[in-house]
Amino acid sequence: MAMPTYIDLFAGAGGFSLGFDNAGFRNLFSVELDSVICATYRYNFPGHRLIEADIAALTDESIMELKGDADVDAVIGGPPCQGFSMAGNIGRRFADDPRNHLFREFVRVVSAVSPRCFVMENVARLYTRLEGETRREIIRHFEDAGYRVDARVICAADYGVPQRRNRVIFVGLRKDMDSPIVFPAKKDGPQMTVSEAIGRFPALNSGEASSIPNHVAMRHSAQMLEKMRYVKDGGDRNDIPEAIRPTKGDVRKYIRYDSTQPSVCITGDMRKVFHYAQNRALTVRELAAIQTFPDSFVFLGGSGMQQQMVGNAVPPVMAQAIAEAVKQMIR
Repeated sequence: MAMPTYIDLFAGAGGFSLGFDNAGFRNLFSVELDSVICATYRYNFPGHRLIEADIAALTDESIMELKGDADVDAVIGGPPCQGFSMAGNIGRRFADDPRNHLFREFVRVVSAVSPRCFVMENVARLYTRLEGETRREIIRHFEDAGYRVDARVICAADYGVPQRRNRVIFVGLRKDMDSPIVFPAKKDGPQMTVSEAIGRFPALNSGEASSIPNHVAMRHSAQMLEKMRYVKDGGDRNDIPEAIRPTKGDVRKYIRYDSTQPSVCITGDMRKVFHYAQNRALTVRELAAIQTFPDSFVFLGGSGMQQQMVGNAVPPVMAQAIAEAVKQMIR
């Protein structure tokens, strides 16, 4: 069998791409809009064809030119879907919300290139939003494009990722394919813990750098350092003396990773979630390791953008498990 092919839309730093590469797929092209993110993608995937563009500006004709004569086995990606407001939005269908226009672009590309399979990844609440009506609406759009579709919420920790990260994946097979729809098989054995994932990195103090790419500790204020020193391994803000305990804001802040468990979900801002044994937030390198990026994968740009790239990525190890399931379906 020839090497299977894929197109990565909304590619970001390339977590989805890396997983499919590692599963033996060949990249036809990827699309990403942000120039800093594109620089990171190009640095780590010098052999890929990256299109730095707004996907809405790519016509069907230009997409077909990019595809060339190749058969497309999979279109993958996680289009940003922002229209989650429950109040004042009940009467508006998901795809009609202008904030979700990028979902429609994903469907358009799938319709244009007619891959054997597609995988769309997104936040888990998409599955249950409006008592499941949003999920059913999304599925109808892909069915109208010629696909059998199923959706499932999966947890990254079940696939070898040291992180409790729940995501919905929509998997579609072209209707002329007679394979069953397959979701990735869970990994046997205990889930990987935070300490297993990042314990190998050298200790750093607040504001300290290292020679390892992206292993640079952010500089915390004296007040923040005073608060965090009270929080024990796996503890939270309740460990902080009441006189200085923060009482407002995100309840996920002012917690320590539990060294014996998978991480909480990594997002684009983990400044107030502390290392299980050191008085600082995790470095970008440590966050990337929890996302299962290899240590050789370098994130460019400022530290804030680096964290966003890591937090928004599909964990490559989970992406590889998805890719292996895709291979089963297209054989």
